[in-house]
Amino acid sequence: MRLPLELPITPMLAKSVPTVPVADDARWSYEPKWDGFRCIVLRDGAEIELASRGSKPLTRYFPELVEALRRLVPERCAVDGEIVVRTGEPGRERLNWEALSQRIHPAESRVRLLSVQTPAEFVAFDLLAVGDDNLTGMPFSHRRTQLEQALAHLSHGDPVHLTRVTTNAAQAQEWFERFEGAGLDGVIAKGRDTAYTPGKRTMLKVKHKRTADAVVFGYRVHTSGQGVGSLLLGLYDAEGRLIPVGGIAAFPMATRRALIDEFAPLVVRDESGRVRDAATDRSRFSSAKDSSFIPVRPERVVEVAFDQMEGHRFRHAVTFLRWRPDREPTSCLLDQVDRATAYDLARVFTD
Repeated sequence: MRLPLELPITPMLAKSVPTVPVADDARWSYEPKWDGFRCIVLRDGAEIELASRGSKPLTRYFPELVEALRRLVPERCAVDGEIVVRTGEPGRERLNWEALSQRIHPAESRVRLLSVQTPAEFVAFDLLAVGDDNLTGMPFSHRRTQLEQALAHLSHGDPVHLTRVTTNAAQAQEWFERFEGAGLDGVIAKGRDTAYTPGKRTMLKVKHKRTADAVVFGYRVHTSGQGVGSLLLGLYDAEGRLIPVGGIAAFPMATRRALIDEFAPLVVRDESGRVRDAATDRSRFSSAKDSSFIPVRPERVVEVAFDQMEGHRFRHAVTFLRWRPDREPTSCLLDQVDRATAYDLARVFTD
């Protein structure tokens, strides 16, 4: 592939800040933070590659998107953006991370089936190269203008979209609050005069944070064989069933070892004293991944920080805040978790 920049190229990244940044000199350009697979589309004529943030190419998993991009992006270009999947009835659409993650499948027949059942779309938010021009050294304001010109022909219904932008911080704050209900992740701020810096956290991101009290029902052993690797969390539904909702994985090694001792009295064993076998669903990304865990009696409540909940699961790994010995485990209910007000994804694209 011949493009006027060095390949492979790593996406420019963002560092977290607590609030939408504000400046009197309009230095920031704000845009919605999409919740999908970060992807740089590389095209040289008929050749198209969907380059992921990691080392795993995404091209084979999204054949319908490759065909759409061949029609809709310039013949030679590098476009930074996000692959997303939307689901829901018209007027109630939202991003669906679960459906998107299922698109990563080793079987070609499954890939083809899902490309029809849950087709992907691409949201473009930066232009790194077009034709013979490397734009990475240009300010974002220039790259954005070039991107708008390159995608000016897009129409409603195309599976390629140009993300919205604003220089108005109040507008960005409104997006932060409204768009979460459509499954978006927050807001990104980019310096209008900033060059594209691969692999560096030059952008700023503001993400939603909430807290919840959840029940520990098991743990996985750390890959080192020492201590707890992750705590498995659940919440009770209206029928009193404990529903798995996610886990906590980030602990210092000293804490991992201490947790083994803390949970030893709660480990569920059979009549012979052996740990009762337990397993969660295997990872769709690796069918060989060990899914076993050590079950414990659901007696410990922990307060965690999370950003989004999709269905009955925390969208990302959650952060440990504190133990809650004052809470009864059965009081930790699914319907008490704060969720965003629903918002139609179609309006994010068209309003």
